[in-house]
Amino acid sequence: MTFVEKLQAAWRRNRSFVCVGLDPDREKLPAALRHCRQPLLEFNRALIDATAPYVCCFKPQAAYYAGQDADDELAATIDYIHQAYPELPVILDVKRGDIGPTARMYAREAFERYAADAVTVNPYMGFDTLKPFLDYADRGVIVLCRTSNPHSGDLQNLVADGKPLYQHVAELARDRWNYNGNLGLVIGATYPEELGKLRTLCPELPFLVPGVGAQGGDARQVAALGRDRNGEGLMVNSSRGIIYASSGDDFAEAAARAARELRDQLNA
Repeated sequence: MTFVEKLQAAWRRNRSFVCVGLDPDREKLPAALRHCRQPLLEFNRALIDATAPYVCCFKPQAAYYAGQDADDELAATIDYIHQAYPELPVILDVKRGDIGPTARMYAREAFERYAADAVTVNPYMGFDTLKPFLDYADRGVIVLCRTSNPHSGDLQNLVADGKPLYQHVAELARDRWNYNGNLGLVIGATYPEELGKLRTLCPELPFLVPGVGAQGGDARQVAALGRDRNGEGLMVNSSRGIIYASSGDDFAEAAARAARELRDQLNA
């Protein structure tokens, strides 16, 4: 089953657009977990078990593991999802962006070393940086387009040929890059007007939408503007709002409530 097929099945099975960002910080873990041999993995496993009924995918951010010398816990987290919840896709958030043999090695890292179902990539260097990922036809490639951060417009809003740069990225993704039908776009919830315009431009591409909750994006607005022609097409990411819904021993139960509430907001 390809990434897109797995994602479509998860949308329908769980009636959910929620993507849980697995971005654990040792300093923020519940006290009871901090002295475990693999605290990030134990934290993640509890979160995954609690939220799996309410999500369409999981998205570990690689920097949280590399920066804490915990690559083994990232690999173990992805393995656990594949074994316990094989119907739910895993997006490895790395935002890679290089060319040639380096890009091929990054693609091998994501899809062979970590066995991720999809990966995030940066298109700044053009098609050369995307092709090694796109050639894995059964995996997903999610391209940064209109990101949620406050200064994303420094470059993404620059106008060429009468259109902002992010629109050029979206049109290339729709028309030239998606030769294997495995491409999606990152569109921030913090820019709802652009989200709606990009959905009109790209009626079939899946959108990974960060920025709901802690960054100020509105879930209902995202659902209204971002769904595709089938009423699907969204992976609405929440990291801090779900995984740190409680700092106590009830963190998993609190995460489940937060994921369910976000799912219900999006469905409403």
